[in-house]
Amino acid sequence: MQNLITKKFMEENKPIEKLSKKEKRELKHQQKSERREEAIQKQKTNNYITWGVTVLVVTALVGGITLAYKNRPKVPESDIISRNGVHWHPELTIYVKGEKQEIPANIGLVGGHQPTHTHSEDSSQGIIHLEFEGLVRKSDTTLGQFFKVWNKDIRSFGPTMKMTVNGVENTEYENYLMQDKDKIELRYE
Repeated sequence: MQNLITKKFMEENKPIEKLSKKEKRELKHQQKSERREEAIQKQKTNNYITWGVTVLVVTALVGGITLAYKNRPKVPESDIISRNGVHWHPELTIYVKGEKQEIPANIGLVGGHQPTHTHSEDSSQGIIHLEFEGLVRKSDTTLGQFFKVWNKDIRSFGPTMKMTVNGVENTEYENYLMQDKDKIELRYE
């Protein structure tokens, strides 16, 4: 964008050396004004580009999250224990060759709070805490899940194992779905 003064100088085809002091000042002022206008225009263009890219990225993120949420695998109703969480306390006692084993305190609490855990004040009683919020699946409450949180294999205490739940023999072992106030006993020979 050239103004009248710049056009005038260009039309007259006057070399800069032959311009008067006033014309030189006007020319410099005009050039400075044009550079300022170009810089402002460039900044506006950069702002529009930045804004546009930001809108595209946010839209892509929201769209991706929405798509992932809609396409997440559905949990079959038969696998759901509760949609509102549980707070259960089954008890586990382990005997190896007749000797009672201590269930360690703070299983599932070191390095983060797992929903399946033990506390120091009641670990001597073998109390397992199942404290879930929201959706609870059957797989969340299995005896095997407790052993997984403990970083132990349920069969690591001996080659033969017998299990009773509330005094009744049970062969579900790691697949057993623990319930509130269950008394689970594992005996290894």
